[in-house]
Amino acid sequence: MAAAQVLKSEWTKIRSVSSTVWTLGLAVVVTVALGALISILSKNDYDSLDARDKLTFDATFISFAGMSLGQLAMIVFGVLVVSNEYSTGMIRTSLAAVPQRGAFLFGKVLVATLLAFVVGLATSFIAFFVGQAMLGPYRAGIGDPGVLRAVIGGGLYMTLIAMFSMGVAAMLRSPMLSLGILMPFFFLISSILGNVSATKKVGRFLPDQAGSKIMQVKTPFGDDTPYGPWGGLAIMVAWVVVALLGGYVLLKKRDA
Repeated sequence: MAAAQVLKSEWTKIRSVSSTVWTLGLAVVVTVALGALISILSKNDYDSLDARDKLTFDATFISFAGMSLGQLAMIVFGVLVVSNEYSTGMIRTSLAAVPQRGAFLFGKVLVATLLAFVVGLATSFIAFFVGQAMLGPYRAGIGDPGVLRAVIGGGLYMTLIAMFSMGVAAMLRSPMLSLGILMPFFFLISSILGNVSATKKVGRFLPDQAGSKIMQVKTPFGDDTPYGPWGGLAIMVAWVVVALLGGYVLLKKRDA
């Protein structure tokens, strides 16, 4: 099957499965709504901050507070895109139509990544402008130093979360197993490692903690992270590459 046909086929698969479409919609709603709520609370709490915290008040990053839940939907999207065919048994038909397994996986990941990027970038811009509107006099402007980078970075972050999930799902094949590992990894293990002093230096190299650095405009007081926004994104990209390579290797080795 020609490359264009593979991409068209994968686009049709994604579009025809309502659960994948709904998860992307949910990512937008949850990210924007929670970001707006946290922005309102931060505005009301601003006067109670001490001088040091006011200096490091990051209006841009506050508007992305909803990303913590929005990435949940992106994880589900990435898992469903890859593992749906395994759970329904359609993977045999797909591999019969596209016997080149690398082309099959690449086509699936490429189409899903482009879709995740469009949705993630739109979500990031909407969350930013809504959040800044809620912050009122404490808002940041899109032209302020580092702000546009952070907003575009928010879209890249959501995209990479989806890609990492695709790689894990390609390795594990089961949607339940994939979600059963990814959810605790991002929402429990990463939080614990990142907040416990003994493991903090390890936690900062996990994909979500490293990647979220791209959305920061101001560095929190006392933050001694050894990399900047782009360094953090590079670490996240490395995690994604490893996950996708693992998925590719196992797809080549195993039976459908």
